[in-house]
Amino acid sequence: MRRCFLIFLICLLVPALAVAKPAEPVVTAKSAIVIEATTGKVLFAKNADEIRYPASSTIIMTLITALEHGHLDDVVTASENAARTEGSSIWLEPGEQLKMMDLLYGIMLVSGNDASVAVAEHIAGSTEKFAKLMTEKAHAIGATRTNFTNSSGLPDPKHVSTARDLAKITAYGYKNPLFEQIVSTYHKVIPWPGKEFDRDLYNENKLLWMYEGSNGVKTGYTDAAGPCLVSAAKRRGIQLIAVVLDSDFMWKDSIALLDYGFSQVEPHELYPQGEIMKTVWVAYGNKDSVPLVTAKEIVVPVSNDDKDKFHTVIECPKKVEAPIAAGQKVGTVKVFYENAEVAAVDLVTAEAIERKTFFGLLWSSLWKLFTFLIKNIA
Repeated sequence: MRRCFLIFLICLLVPALAVAKPAEPVVTAKSAIVIEATTGKVLFAKNADEIRYPASSTIIMTLITALEHGHLDDVVTASENAARTEGSSIWLEPGEQLKMMDLLYGIMLVSGNDASVAVAEHIAGSTEKFAKLMTEKAHAIGATRTNFTNSSGLPDPKHVSTARDLAKITAYGYKNPLFEQIVSTYHKVIPWPGKEFDRDLYNENKLLWMYEGSNGVKTGYTDAAGPCLVSAAKRRGIQLIAVVLDSDFMWKDSIALLDYGFSQVEPHELYPQGEIMKTVWVAYGNKDSVPLVTAKEIVVPVSNDDKDKFHTVIECPKKVEAPIAAGQKVGTVKVFYENAEVAAVDLVTAEAIERKTFFGLLWSSLWKLFTFLIKNIA
């Protein structure tokens, strides 16, 4: 009897355990957040809107601004002001010249404050003007509680952000493949003019080695900010962003946030590759219409049964003109999460449509005229 009771109890508990949600992460950071980057969905937050000092996580915005306003092949000359910038450095000398791209790696991998000033001065003329560009862009992204006064994150009472804002800024950065390339680089060698050896840079973000799928982004520390880390990881097509500010154990906190985030989100295939989305009329073709299909699959990140928050918009002409090649792009299918676009895939023709010959076109015209007359006479 006792054995039967135990079996009955286990049967009751197993389903409950199977659907139990993971416990929310316990983090030491004063402010923290983890989001899904494509949709911006917040999966966990702790004091995410409190104003804090971002330290070197600032240079995530420096990189975005440089990629959008600078020219990667430009040769940048380091000013005396840049070379004398305090804090982390790649040891620029006044008058030293490096390509913009090399300086961006120096900024992101080892927090080169001197490199960030050199880039800011080259693009905007001064760090103050560059910081204004950074702030304007941050606000345009939606990071409205952020204000930058410099390009490096060195302490300034007016240089502030929040965990939520930094997550938004970083998610925006990942829309640019070059951003991801730079922030996920483990090791980079850049020139050191006048030296017998080059600069050997290793990324300070240990999660690149410690965490599966890690692909960025930036550490930071000042006495005022405390240890900070903006981290990111991508698994099964899902890109997460985690932020911890003023954390006692920033690596452990970040891993806990990312683990929790991946437990909350699943990839969901909305449409497979080759799915017929629409049929359009064909003018002058040997067929009257052609199906339009997705050029590749469309996968979206789903959490908490929010599939109903996605909607699809198809953009294509009502009619196309023959000849048409198979696989020819005709339109686009866009997927929105609430009001934000999260995916876009080309719509292509499912088959080739040949153009009718002159006699074929003549016959079609005569036939249409004949059927028109018959209908009207009747």
